[in-house]
Amino acid sequence: MNDIIERMRRGDRPDESEPDHLLLRREIERTRELVGRLNTGYHSPDETRALLGLIWGCDPDPSVRLFAPFYTAFGKTTRVGREVFINFGCTFLDQGGITLEDGVFIGPGVKIVTEGHPEQPQERHRLVTGPVRICRNAWIGAGAIILPGVTVGENAIVAAGAVVTKDVPADVVTAGIPARVQRQIQTNEISKQ
Repeated sequence: MNDIIERMRRGDRPDESEPDHLLLRREIERTRELVGRLNTGYHSPDETRALLGLIWGCDPDPSVRLFAPFYTAFGKTTRVGREVFINFGCTFLDQGGITLEDGVFIGPGVKIVTEGHPEQPQERHRLVTGPVRICRNAWIGAGAIILPGVTVGENAIVAAGAVVTKDVPADVVTAGIPARVQRQIQTNEISKQ
């Protein structure tokens, strides 16, 4: 593992003026090449996981499923648990760190964004980051956007097309732009037969 990846995983992103920024740019180019391979032609689930292992810098659990195309520029600060499903056309901008805990479902066209820029024009070329955590068994609906610094709670549902700017509590449905809690998730006990 190279030093820039370890540095990024610690949340220490090099500024453009630092020599390590060149190493980051090289790693981004390596990832872009791997993403291109992933998104070209058909790959079996095992081949897909092998490419994801190279992109993410760790071996995904055999239960992880992803349908390409998939887009990311760095990849090495994405952590994915077991029984995770990522549908077609998702984009993960992960320089701030993305964690998908066990059992997470990611719908088609979802964007998880951990990167942004300062509001001030003179500072806008600088990248600012905030980690995103999607907790156990959460479901992110088609086309939703999760913005930097957000945690989506356990079992929560983010409705299709929602733009999530703030943390989502566990066991709720959230929807809208910006996303707001709509209701608690109703749980039913399954009768034993």
